[in-house]
Amino acid sequence: MICVIALAPLLAAAQKKDKNAVKAAATITVEDLKKHLYIIASKEMEGRETPSAGLDKAADYIEAHFKALGLTPGNNGSFRQFYPLYKDSMLSSSFKLNGNAIELNKDYQPQTSNYAASMRFSEVVFAGYGISDPEKRDDYKDLKVAGKLVLIMDGTPADYKPTQTGFASPASSFGKMNAALSKGASAVLIVYSNFPRRSLNANSGWSMNGYKATQTPFSFTISTEVAGKILGVDGKSLADKIKNGEIASKAYPAEIDLEFSKQSKMAKASNVIGVLEGTDLKDEYVFITAHYDHLGKRDTVIYYGADDDGSGTTGVLEIAEAFIKAKEAGKGPRRSIVFMAVSGEEKGLWGSGYYGNNPIFPLDKTTVDLNIDMIGRSDASRKVGDSTNYVYVVGDDKISSDLKVISEGMNKQYVKMELDYKFNDPKDPNRIYFRSDHYNFAAKGVPIIFYYDGMLGADYHKPTDTPEKIQYELFAKRAKLVFFTAWEMANRNEMLKRDIKLEIPKRGM
Repeated sequence: MICVIALAPLLAAAQKKDKNAVKAAATITVEDLKKHLYIIASKEMEGRETPSAGLDKAADYIEAHFKALGLTPGNNGSFRQFYPLYKDSMLSSSFKLNGNAIELNKDYQPQTSNYAASMRFSEVVFAGYGISDPEKRDDYKDLKVAGKLVLIMDGTPADYKPTQTGFASPASSFGKMNAALSKGASAVLIVYSNFPRRSLNANSGWSMNGYKATQTPFSFTISTEVAGKILGVDGKSLADKIKNGEIASKAYPAEIDLEFSKQSKMAKASNVIGVLEGTDLKDEYVFITAHYDHLGKRDTVIYYGADDDGSGTTGVLEIAEAFIKAKEAGKGPRRSIVFMAVSGEEKGLWGSGYYGNNPIFPLDKTTVDLNIDMIGRSDASRKVGDSTNYVYVVGDDKISSDLKVISEGMNKQYVKMELDYKFNDPKDPNRIYFRSDHYNFAAKGVPIIFYYDGMLGADYHKPTDTPEKIQYELFAKRAKLVFFTAWEMANRNEMLKRDIKLEIPKRGM
């Protein structure tokens, strides 16, 4: 649905244009956006992976710009909010079955997320596919697996349809490991019928989970041949026998030795935060955010991330400058404005998640987060309206009934773009509402609006997402819409109401 006519009543739209806002917004120029973006998405930044030297260079550039503008450091005298990252590397692993060594990569592989340990078991409990779905299926029924080694088959039985799909499915690897954990299993062997599916990567990826409240079971993947020896069945027919329910779920005697050792490395990444202090409402906050990280490089191939999300980052830099120019002219915002470039979005919303759990400014005093993630290009799949004058708007009908009124009012009054709500439904299969940094504010009850161009085409997450493909006039117009919306939210008498409960649909429902 596209909406270019604002909802009534629109008090803001009934007002005359604020000449100070118009003058400040005029400083958001194509030339400045292009200058910043060609640096942020340059070869020297090496794709800005979290963590990396290129990401640090980008953070330095953003911080330098904030300093030059005269913004206040956002974290107790520092422009950086650092968060720790952890990475494990396997040193050694071994697997013995009845005293005989099993060959790494040929017959078994450890999960590199394992903790370092050595375990011995005298029996293995076979638990079918390892699915525990209270509404439909429980492969652990009548089995006692607490403290034991459990053997399960990868995949899903033909007669079972999960209550949820994807990552949350009880039949996913994650769902099966959670089931084993909830049943108290100490270790898990997962049987792959086409083992090995991939070569073992002895290094885990970077993660924020260096310290876990709960450890998942010690886990290894094995071939059907090894599983057949444990269960006393020909490995070549094992998968079919399991599918046909011909293997009894019970304990099988076997002497199993499992060993895994690793070393851990630490790194850190940062959010870059600059603050423009408000006047009479300075203890309330408007956040304007974007993520400055991208995918880094693969061998020598750089993933530049010009639109994703160099455009949003550059937009934040220019919007910050516009507010500074207004303050220099004696028209500073009433509320404080926090400009935050976050890292780790591409890894799983790391930086914004860390901020949400470790807020510097009170979340109950944060009136809104306006988040920008990809505003530099057009959606080639968009077949309605004027694709040279639109932006996808997500989240303005959630949490606060004030959001849409202000958003559409400011658009009608100043910018006159088509506001497209294609991705606004949380049940949309793209789940855009949950895929960028605004969600970590929304999950804490902070009203949000997300601005997005919908560019999921050929250049999305490809090395070809480069600065020369940006549509800079459209880019500037979208940045100005964010500025005008922030201007109204920073200067109105009241904080935004929080009068709508956020409904989070389950996947696959």
